[in-house]
Amino acid sequence: MKTLNQKQKQTEKPSLEYYLNLQYPVTLYPDTEGGYVAQIKDLPGCLSQGETLEEAMANINEARELWIETVYEAGDEIPLPSNDETYSGKLLVRMPKSLHRRLVEKAEVEGVSLNQYIVYLLSKSA
Repeated sequence: MKTLNQKQKQTEKPSLEYYLNLQYPVTLYPDTEGGYVAQIKDLPGCLSQGETLEEAMANINEARELWIETVYEAGDEIPLPSNDETYSGKLLVRMPKSLHRRLVEKAEVEGVSLNQYIVYLLSKSA
């Protein structure tokens, strides 16, 4: 039988330092008016900007710390960083039969599988 103290330890959330030390992926965009916009997509609304990449990165790191501290103090849940394990690399796509046929024919002309041909088309447009 678990004591009250053991139950409390199980439900304790990690420390603020734990969250502050997590490495979140940062997305950088060139701003249409100059400089850069930096965003941490895992932390909703966490974005910043800077005139240079270095300034944008410094600003987003400060914004990340403030975001995490604010959410932690409010007692809300802090999302963990996403990583490549979040994505399986698999995608199921439904398409018209006529498009399927055209893609298969083009893949045959190129001498590759349908999957390889679709990945090639996607990589060209990404």
